[in-house]
This record gives sequence, C-alpha cells and structure tokens, in this order.
Amino acid sequence: MKNWKKILEKITDYKWRIPKSYKDGMNVDGIIFATEDLLNDIIEEGEALEQVANVATLPGIVKYSIAMPDIHWGYGFAIGGVAAFDPEDGGIISPGGVGYDINCGVRIIRTNLKEEDIEKYKIKLADKLYNYVPSGVGARSKFKFSDSELERITQEGLKYLKKLGYTWEDDHNHIEEFGSMPGADFSKVSQTAKERGRDQLGTIGSGNHFLEVQVVDEIYDEEIAKKLGLFKGQVVIMIHCGSRGFGHQIASDYIKSFDRILSKYNIKLVDRQLSCAPFNSNEGQDYYKAMVCAANFAWSNRQLITYQVRKAFSEVLNRSAESLEMSILYDVAHNIAKLEEHDGKKLVVHRKGATRALPKGHKLLPPSYKDIGQPVLIPGDMGSYSYILIGMPKAIEESFASSCHGAGRVLSRTKAKKLVQKSSLLKRLTEKGIVVRAESDATLLEEAPEAYKDVSKVVEAVELAGISKKVSRNRPIIVVKG
Repeated sequence: MKNWKKILEKITDYKWRIPKSYKDGMNVDGIIFATEDLLNDIIEEGEALEQVANVATLPGIVKYSIAMPDIHWGYGFAIGGVAAFDPEDGGIISPGGVGYDINCGVRIIRTNLKEEDIEKYKIKLADKLYNYVPSGVGARSKFKFSDSELERITQEGLKYLKKLGYTWEDDHNHIEEFGSMPGADFSKVSQTAKERGRDQLGTIGSGNHFLEVQVVDEIYDEEIAKKLGLFKGQVVIMIHCGSRGFGHQIASDYIKSFDRILSKYNIKLVDRQLSCAPFNSNEGQDYYKAMVCAANFAWSNRQLITYQVRKAFSEVLNRSAESLEMSILYDVAHNIAKLEEHDGKKLVVHRKGATRALPKGHKLLPPSYKDIGQPVLIPGDMGSYSYILIGMPKAIEESFASSCHGAGRVLSRTKAKKLVQKSSLLKRLTEKGIVVRAESDATLLEEAPEAYKDVSKVVEAVELAGISKKVSRNRPIIVVKG
C-alpha cells in the first residue's frame, strides 16, 4: 500500500496536491478538496487517489485533475472527480469521466406545507409515492411512449414534455440547461439502448437512487433561503435518479467503441477504463451527441416523477398541487460532460459525482437566482441529512465551477449487506420518524447510513474551501428506494 501521506502536498487545510512528478505521463497536478479527517478516509481507500493521478495523464487536460471530498473509487475516473479538456489541444471526451448513469442528478420540489401538516398522512403518502413512482432493477414505467415520442424526448427534453402536458409553465426555468440540452442526435444511440429506455421513463431504478420527503431542519443563511423559497419546518421532496438503462447502454456501447480506436489517435492509457476519443473527432462527437440524448432522457425522467409526486400529494391531501405550491427549486446533474467557457476558452468539463456550482451573477443562471447563485443539491444517507448549498465565486477559479455531489461511500455494497441487519436498520429509522418503502431488502442494506461518509463533513469541507456555501439542512421523513 502506497504511503499517500508522503506523496500528498498540503496547500491549505482544505486543499491537497498530488504533484505531477508522482507518475510518469501526468500532464497536470491532482488537486483534492478535503479536510484532514476526510483525507484520512480517502487515503485508506487509496484507489481513488490513484485514479485522480491517472486522469491527469489524459490528452488535453487543463489546469488540474480534481477530486471532491466525497471522492471514492469508480470506473476509470473516481466518483467525485472533475476534469476539463481543451478540444483545440487534443482534448478528449471519456465515457468513464461521465459514468454509466449519464445525468444522474438531483431535483428538489418545494411545498408550502409544514411537517405537522402531513404527520397523519405519512403512511398514506409513502404508500402512494411507492405505488406511483416505480423503483428497483428493471422497474417499468407507468407512462407509455412510442419510438417517435422517445426520440423527441431525448432530442428536446422538457420542451417536448411541456407539449404533452407534463410540466408547469415555470418548471424549465429551475433546471440545469432548462431541461433541454442542445446537441442531441438520436441516430447515435443504439437500438439496444432505445429498447432498454423505452419503458423506464418515470422510474427511480435501484442502488443509491431514491425519492425522499424531507423537512427543512436548519437554515444557515436566512436571506438566501428566503430567495430560494425555503423556511424552517418546510416539507420538500428530493428526487435522485438518472437515465436508467438508456444511459447505461450508451456508456457501454461507446466504451467498447472507443477501446477499438485508441491506436488510431495514438492514445496510450495507464488504465483501459479511461477509454476516450478526441472531442473533435467523429467518434468523440458521436458519443457526445448520444450522451446529450441520455441527459435529456434523465431530466425528462425526473420531470415525469415530479408529475407523479404532485399527483400523489394532491390525492392524499385532497388539495391541488398548485395550492400546495409544488414548484421546482432546482434540478442539477452530477454525471455529465459539458462544453463550457473557462478563462476565455471552450473546455469539455467532465463532472462525475460532482455538481455544477455557479456563483451569483453568472450568465447561465436563471433570472430568479442571478443575485444569489446556483443551488447545489447534496443528498446524504437515508438516516441523516441532505443539504442545499449555493455556488460561490471561488468555485470558478478553483474547480471549474464545481462542488461535491453527496456523502460518498465508505463501505462496498457487499460489505454493507454483511454488516447491517434489516430489523435493526428499520428500527433505527422508525425511531427517527422515517417511513421507508423499498423494492428489495438488498438495496435497503446496501444503502444503510453506515455505508456512507458523514455528509455534514463533506459539506463542511467544500464550504471551508470556499467553493460553495450552506443554505439549509433537510432531514428525511419518507424514503422510497429501489
């Protein structure tokens, strides 16, 4: 096992360097944002830091290979990684830098309800949400779309769902890319991906994906919270899911395809899982166009879940969703590659388990958030808290306008299943007033709170590093999982 404590160089109490001299072929340094406490956990795993160094060897990488405090081992790129590539300097695009679940992301829906307003309805709400929003491996949608409709959804995202009546007038204004990322080309998606995706719109899936009803437990910045429509004791809904089998198949298809063309572009990899292609090549563009299809699929997926959530609340509480003010606070991706402008250059920014964090005044912000910055939505584990943060100016300089995306695992799924007992887990959650509905016992055990880092420490690290700032802490009261 490597002695990472000797390799890493301390820049500040919250920022550490893997010098590019660490490994042959590194073009830039690796940068890790973490407190010393979290860094010790990261070092213990070890493999994630090696992956940060590996990413630094890729062609056209700019500035740094970056790791957030929730970093852990992933496919090729570590989960919790950020890297930007200059397409004019041979910069690449890599499916491993996006992840298999393209545009896995988080959405928060506000309400005007307080916890006491739904206390007596919690069981009914949990049952209704579990029924209306299918979860689990291979979950089948309650929506049926034809091939031509699926094509339009992946090409147009929320613009098309609006025509079908599944959105409110203002929904798109509080979604990254307004829920319709340009550049999609359905012809670049395989028939297998289309088959896998057709019946999965409006479903959560399995693993760490969930639907939670939460209560705003703590407010850290009253002014910003007010502008976000948040207040203490408020009921909000968090949705965490992505592009399901559709995105997974696109990633699989292009990883195999890129494996075959590495020699064509004279790309030598230190890890085959970093398979990539120059962004400006035909192959790189094909993947990008297919990835955008999956991104629009994911935003549409979360939108259809929102439609069902509004319906469930309306039916259980016998009030219209409009009267409950169930508007979208924000929706942000945390597995994506995007062409963005940084320091006057167009760069291909990969965020894998990382969240965009734009500061106030940024031109890409919706008008309602121009004077506060972009909401950064951070899910924790089902037994503790989630957080809402806001992007800070330092994120532009330090991390390509990126922040963390969640708690980050400390136990593998296999270890969690061995260590956790279902009865004791459910007892603990019940004692905290949390109602759980899960499709499988395995998922429940894999997602136990002890499988994750302490999300409050992760959030503290990015706040101390100055890249995002806490606005609220939310605790779960209903959890729906796969």
